[in-house]
Amino acid sequence: MNTYCNFQVPRNLLKILVAVLLFLPAGVLAAGLPEVVRSGYVSGDPCSLSPITVPELPEKIPGYTELDPETGLHVTGNAQRIDLQSYVLEITGKVTRPLSLKYDDLRCLPRITSRPTLTCPGFFEDTATWSGASLEYVLELAGARESSTHIRLVSADGYAALVEMKEALSGENYLAYEWEGEPIPVLHGFPVRAVFPGSNGNRWVKWLVRIEVQ
Repeated sequence: MNTYCNFQVPRNLLKILVAVLLFLPAGVLAAGLPEVVRSGYVSGDPCSLSPITVPELPEKIPGYTELDPETGLHVTGNAQRIDLQSYVLEITGKVTRPLSLKYDDLRCLPRITSRPTLTCPGFFEDTATWSGASLEYVLELAGARESSTHIRLVSADGYAALVEMKEALSGENYLAYEWEGEPIPVLHGFPVRAVFPGSNGNRWVKWLVRIEVQ
């Protein structure tokens, strides 16, 4: 069942300037640029990130909307095994700079941590601490065009959710790669899932592989 609680099926100039600088040749960039910009994208250095332990899919998978005893979270969607070495998150569509972001690229970007409640109306509520890359920042890196009105988030399991651009750029939304300080469990979206603290769970797309700017 490819559903995630879906029972219906002037931007900051400084950030844009930084985004443009990211795509200049490495030699052009001044040494004084912020570390989050210079590392990962430019120098190839993965921001001095600690290595992670890739989570495994549990032997027993709870049914749809059932509780996962290992995390205390409820299960939705079709769990996907994604190879971290080949994983990329594509940002495409109405953008001036299409992106292919690796897992560590996202870990190098401005980070948001919050403890929102995911609500699946009539079924469950889950509260947990998530961390990830600012969605607003990623869209500005890609140069989302002024004429764009929506983004479409696409999962490796075939599920997709449409979000208005105004909401996507609210500043509180992010592309989570951590749950409770650890890599997100496979059942709950590893390597990356969307977190929309102000929205129901149908927009918290798991196993995120593409964001289409429309």
